[in-house]
Amino acid sequence: MKTCELYSENLVLRRFTEDDIPALFAILCDAEVNMFLPWYPVRDMEETRRFLEERFVNQAYAVCLKGTDCPAGYITIAEKEPYDLGYGLRKEFWNRGIITEACRTVISQARKEGLPYLTATHDRNNPASGRVMQKAGMKYMYTYEELWQPKDIQVFFRMYQLNLDDNEERVYMGYWNKSEVRFIEKF
Repeated sequence: MKTCELYSENLVLRRFTEDDIPALFAILCDAEVNMFLPWYPVRDMEETRRFLEERFVNQAYAVCLKGTDCPAGYITIAEKEPYDLGYGLRKEFWNRGIITEACRTVISQARKEGLPYLTATHDRNNPASGRVMQKAGMKYMYTYEELWQPKDIQVFFRMYQLNLDDNEERVYMGYWNKSEVRFIEKF
């Protein structure tokens, strides 16, 4: 996404800077926070710096509570198909609606920028992440199995999607087509 800062009722979403490395380390070093994410927790500030440079530069927003400038979490949207939405939040901020509000904010911006749709996936063993996706307006489409790297474990992912244009029939099938084990769950 092109915009450098986004605002909502309670949040400021802005690009990460070098000064945010200690706060990002606090997010990325926590094993529980990163349990369902596609990387291992970072071990030190230098690894955090590399993570920021390689994965988050110009793609991630630092999620800051208004009145503070310290990131409590992050949110990302991939710039190309499948326009995947991702997020993480320090434990002390869980269950306060912060990531849901951040998702709604970046979804609104993605719509303004003309993205056709967004996807998001979560490990079936992490239903709280699915609830965030639902509260942000995303709809469950299907479940697929993937050998998750670098953790080298089999995971069932639930894929959610939100079409931002008028094409309500569109379903991103990339994950479905790559997986030999895929199905639609009934909730």
